[in-house]
Amino acid sequence: MLWFSLIPWEYGVRNLFRRPTRTLLTLTGLTTVIVLVFVVIGFIRGLEHSLTVSGDPQVALLFSLGMGENLEYSSIPMRSNELVSASVAGIKSFHERKYVSPELYLGTQIEIPGQSETAMGLVRGVTQSVLLVRRQVELESGNWPGPGEIIVGQLVDTKLGLSSQQLSVGSELNLEGRNWRISGIFSAAGSAFESEIWCRLDELQQAMKRQDLSLVAVTLNSPSDYPDLNLFCKERLDLELQSIQEVEYYQSLKKDYGPIRMLAWLVVFLVSGAGVFAGLNTLYGAVVGRTRELSTLQTLGFLRRAIMISLIQEGLLLSTAASLIAALIAIFLINGVSVRFTMGAFTLQIDSISLLIGCSVGILLGFLGAIPPALRALRLPIIDGLKSV
Repeated sequence: MLWFSLIPWEYGVRNLFRRPTRTLLTLTGLTTVIVLVFVVIGFIRGLEHSLTVSGDPQVALLFSLGMGENLEYSSIPMRSNELVSASVAGIKSFHERKYVSPELYLGTQIEIPGQSETAMGLVRGVTQSVLLVRRQVELESGNWPGPGEIIVGQLVDTKLGLSSQQLSVGSELNLEGRNWRISGIFSAAGSAFESEIWCRLDELQQAMKRQDLSLVAVTLNSPSDYPDLNLFCKERLDLELQSIQEVEYYQSLKKDYGPIRMLAWLVVFLVSGAGVFAGLNTLYGAVVGRTRELSTLQTLGFLRRAIMISLIQEGLLLSTAASLIAALIAIFLINGVSVRFTMGAFTLQIDSISLLIGCSVGILLGFLGAIPPALRALRLPIIDGLKSV
């Protein structure tokens, strides 16, 4: 229980409305800073979400030995597909059809016919077996690709820097020296596959004059069957294969992007610091202009700590209002915005954790920004404060 009288709560609220212009400017500045914080946090959460949902615990990848995490540079024999299907017992099957997907995966230059600009895109040659292994993939519009056709993920337009109209069903793209008609658009639960272009494996091999594969993806009955697959790779030295669970593969990519996440958090810190200094500048002006008022409150018997609590209350009210406004802007204008990245593209994620962090930073800005100017104003002797204009 406090042993001194607090200034009534309504006093601080009324003070905010007594200076509407200054209050509005402070609110706008705080809101802008918190929105920037939401953008950076949404970037971090979106990147983590994309890598997390891309991995399936039952899926394992076989690719070329010594390639590390560079699947696009991997090259394995075409017969690896059939050999792994026949040799590994733990692979899931349905009506004697094994859940095995041979794939050719690469990055290549892509352009729209009739335009000179090109962009680097991710292309995956697949068979219909890919739908058994990549269970999160759903065809949103159009049809599965036939001869000379491709399907595109719903984030390919962001990856290539094109508009959605340029990648609508029926449009054409040029890759590997050929024009391909877009037959459909697919989604993949926000995973990295959404920034890829898929076409028929045999046609991509013909276009690239290759007869090999980049990888073979298999669905196991259980993650506990993975050691059998790994043993197969070690026994068949002639194939020069290595295996990795898909979840582990994307976890390793998370580690690779660790420095980027650290840089993003540094940006959050710097933006928040800028917000604190901007708030200090505004609140200093607000408090200095009220020196006479604060001295009068002391004359009436209110202790300096009670006045300081009232000033902090005003800062917290402003920062809380700014946090709520910024949260609404983030939910309706930032959430789901697509951004291009080295791995492809992903969407900014404003989830519950993003809201908690962003609003906490905003309220902390109001608290920290109110303390220094309040201390400065209350250090002034009462008599000098009453004489000030």
